[in-house]
Amino acid sequence: MNEYQLVNISKMIKGHSILSDINLKLEGGKIYGLIGENGSGKTMLLRIMSGLINPTSGCIKIDGKICNIAKKRNINIGVIIENVCLYQDMTALDNLRYLASINKIATQQDIYNILKAVGLDPNDKRKVRKYSLGMRQKLSIAQCFMENPDLILLDEPTNGLDAESTKKVLNLIKSSSERGAIILLVSHIKDDIFNICDTIYLMEKGKITEVIK
Repeated sequence: MNEYQLVNISKMIKGHSILSDINLKLEGGKIYGLIGENGSGKTMLLRIMSGLINPTSGCIKIDGKICNIAKKRNINIGVIIENVCLYQDMTALDNLRYLASINKIATQQDIYNILKAVGLDPNDKRKVRKYSLGMRQKLSIAQCFMENPDLILLDEPTNGLDAESTKKVLNLIKSSSERGAIILLVSHIKDDIFNICDTIYLMEKGKITEVIK
């Protein structure tokens, strides 16, 4: 995937406009930031981009061709949106093994490597229900990156992480960009956004109103 484009994307819910005529073109190998107040539509935009929700109008193009993200199964997307569902009575390793069995992209070694990369022990026998908030966030990040996705959508990925863990996540983002992935990062931590992103967009009341960087 070299280019991901939103064309006139709008979303209405019960007569209320959540997103209005969003036009956005993202290119491989670049990191994009999205900032805005709570309720500005950032999370809804990520849901539509990942195929979790269909837009009311508009379309998505991948490499210039209109695409239904929800139905197209050969698009490799990594996502962290709000609370990622984890299996509470499984270990971190078993969680990722189960998820990897769906697409059959990530190998056993990939799973071990990504757990170590985020600072988790692949051999930890504790169940996820005993994990701290930070450890759960690390596991959410691991599931997002383990298949080396072409499109990576991150909603507050460093939430609950200490400085060292945040650095590891930012390094993952950078290395994914270097291999050609398209990355869109939503964060209220301005240092993360401004230090790592090539381009930053401001979202207000369901519209992208300004390019900040």
